[in-house]
Amino acid sequence: MSLNPSYIKPGLDFNRDTNYIEDRITRDGRDGWPVEAGRYRLVAARACPWANRTTIVRRLLGLEGVISLGLPGPTHDKNSWTFDLDPDGLDPVLGIERLQQAFFARFPDYPRGITVPAIVDVPTGKVVTNNYPQITLDFETEWTEHHRAGAPDLYPEALRAEIDEVANVIFHDVNNGVYKCGFAGSQESYERAYDALFARLDWLAERLAGQRYLMGDTITEADIRLFTTLARFDAVYHGHFKCNRNKLSEMPVLWAYARDLFQTPGFGDTIDFDQIKKHYYVTHGDINPSGIVPKGPDAAAWLAPHSRADLGGRPFGPGTPPEAPLPDERIVN
Repeated sequence: MSLNPSYIKPGLDFNRDTNYIEDRITRDGRDGWPVEAGRYRLVAARACPWANRTTIVRRLLGLEGVISLGLPGPTHDKNSWTFDLDPDGLDPVLGIERLQQAFFARFPDYPRGITVPAIVDVPTGKVVTNNYPQITLDFETEWTEHHRAGAPDLYPEALRAEIDEVANVIFHDVNNGVYKCGFAGSQESYERAYDALFARLDWLAERLAGQRYLMGDTITEADIRLFTTLARFDAVYHGHFKCNRNKLSEMPVLWAYARDLFQTPGFGDTIDFDQIKKHYYVTHGDINPSGIVPKGPDAAAWLAPHSRADLGGRPFGPGTPPEAPLPDERIVN
């Protein structure tokens, strides 16, 4: 299985702005932000796949009592994500209406998009970082003294090079690949992205046919990065972004793999299909000008048996599943 097939050529391709605030929260506080329980608030919309990674890792590592969670609503305007789900439309900890306010508190002329996930320093109300790929890695490696007993090692040192390599191609072809399809500027650009997406999904299905997880017997960062796209595939990407060679539910290996993860504590209990659909179908007015949100598909299918346990392995390695979600973070779908 070739890890890096050719897939992108110059043209009217969708290009994601990946210039984020690169400050990190570390044990030594070298960027001015030391690891400190209770100091930081993770702002992560349920609808967003990039933010969803952080909520999964936070759950799996048991950081709920250490890093609080702010939840914007599923839609936003051109300026910012808003806290319209909270009483009076204000985040109860930060006291702000828009995430934009935390960015402007630190950078009054912040020129880029106001993105989730973002971590905010509660005492100052200033954004620390919105560098989502690094946020989860730092949760896994810098916050270890605050991990729960039995927390899994999601980024084991011996596998980091392979995890990084696999995660990189998943990002380009799958995580961002669905966006390259949905926001393509030409037929040719769309078809290149479409072909790359499904070639990579076929490659992933082949990899997962004989092992339970991407790295073998246990869940790692790579699985989390793939899962958040798979969870949105049939509900959004298949139709809304024209990723319609197959539904996920028509790809037996990947569908079983995704259901296995969904039914694992820490994964499905972070997924809100109603918010996911509302976000894409309402905010992307250029793609869906009617603003109509589809009723389906039936989310109950995610609870069907998957038989992936027959491949063996232990989801959390020598660790244990996380406790149930905090009462105010539970999702009713």
